[in-house]
Amino acid sequence: MTTTKKEVEFLLNKLPDDCSIEDIQYHLYVLAKIRQGLEVADREGTISQVEAEGRLSKWLIK
Repeated sequence: MTTTKKEVEFLLNKLPDDCSIEDIQYHLYVLAKIRQGLEVADREGTISQVEAEGRLSKWLIK
């Protein structure tokens, strides 16, 4: 398993040298939200593509 420090190092190495602190904060925020989502998926499970499409169909414009 990758440590948080290594994930941040990897992220910083991928960003351009002229990125701002806000850019770094944004990417760290996204990384944290992805990690949180994966933890919820592991804990609570996921739904199938068909079920997701069914749930989202009421939002689609036809």
